[in-house]
Amino acid sequence: MMSNLFSIFDPSTNIFNLSLNWIKTFIGLMFIPYSYWFIPNRYYMMWNFISSKLHNEFKTLMGTNSFNGSTFIFISLFFFVLFNNFLGLFPYIFTSTSHLNLSLTLSLTLWLSFMIYGWINNTQHMFIHLIPQGTPTILMPFMVLIETISNIIRPGTLAVRLTANMIAGHLLLTLLGNSGMNMPNYLLIILIFSQILLLILEFAVAIIQSYVITILSTLYSSETN
Repeated sequence: MMSNLFSIFDPSTNIFNLSLNWIKTFIGLMFIPYSYWFIPNRYYMMWNFISSKLHNEFKTLMGTNSFNGSTFIFISLFFFVLFNNFLGLFPYIFTSTSHLNLSLTLSLTLWLSFMIYGWINNTQHMFIHLIPQGTPTILMPFMVLIETISNIIRPGTLAVRLTANMIAGHLLLTLLGNSGMNMPNYLLIILIFSQILLLILEFAVAIIQSYVITILSTLYSSETN
């Protein structure tokens, strides 16, 4: 029962037994032609509005020491995760963000980039960040240890948070869908209504988790400047 339940997260196809479903992660680029962004229409206006809001917020979080255009890295991360989260809500479509292969790769790559940049260019600032201001002298070695451990586990927490939230919602949808086979007809209406509410909730989770992983990545980046 459990193997069949978790088989919905299997990235392999049934025909060729290959992990071709991972190609879906980048398929969104095929539906975004180059001229799409330069044609004044309602989709362009909506995209431009969201991007502007995210740019202003990330710019505030990163501070004045950030490089010009650095916020677009996190805007791209937001839309990339959001696209894969949203696409996984459709039936028979593989959810790549429910695997640590993708989420841990994203978070670990960003974290390593921040750490390498920070320790090379702002070494003194990185050492100062290990000890919060006002820490008693006797507690300084323990605070350095605690801050180091909390810094090391950051990519893992980012990846697990995204993966766990996506898995939990899809498991609930699968459990409700499988239980409908044995339900009487008068309970199917309640089941359908519950599925609709759960889909709305999962749509909100897809947006929130995309925003959370982007905001946390932005905060981690601001600590290295």
